[in-house]
Amino acid sequence: MDATTLIEDVIDREGGYVDHPADRGGATRYGITQAVARAEGYTGAMRDLPRALAARIYRRRYWQAPNFTSVATRAPTLAAELFDTGVNMGPSVAATFLQRILNALNRQQRDWGDIAVDGNIGAQTLAALDTLLATRGPAAEAVLVKAINALQGERYLRLAETRPANEAFLYGWLALRVDTPRV
Repeated sequence: MDATTLIEDVIDREGGYVDHPADRGGATRYGITQAVARAEGYTGAMRDLPRALAARIYRRRYWQAPNFTSVATRAPTLAAELFDTGVNMGPSVAATFLQRILNALNRQQRDWGDIAVDGNIGAQTLAALDTLLATRGPAAEAVLVKAINALQGERYLRLAETRPANEAFLYGWLALRVDTPRV
């Protein structure tokens, strides 16, 4: 898995400086919110956030910290989808999507026991993923990606339904985030 390509692609897709009045995230550059930039020690104007810093933030917070690196060694297309979902919804949301799906695919715990849905990809989540891939074969990765996309689409719709200002973003979220090949 080439994390650098995923990161560069997301930076290109997110674009430059944006400060949309309906976006609760406020000012962003390359998709990095001001809150995240400040938490990473950046004190400058968001318009001036360096691309290289955005790339480092994406690598650390959205690829390494949620352990998508370990998923990538097993299922690279799934890892790419988790990364992209995590960029837009938060890495723990992407991880909980995977955990929920793995629990629902364990055939009433015949293949593996339910795992904690805690947003942390650790040994139990990886073991469940390994078992699913071994049990169901190479097609299992594509099924997991479809399921992640289904949950992602439903969440976007719910966000627009519960906060009308989010309707400004729904079309773009669905067009650019759901079921868009990453690898």
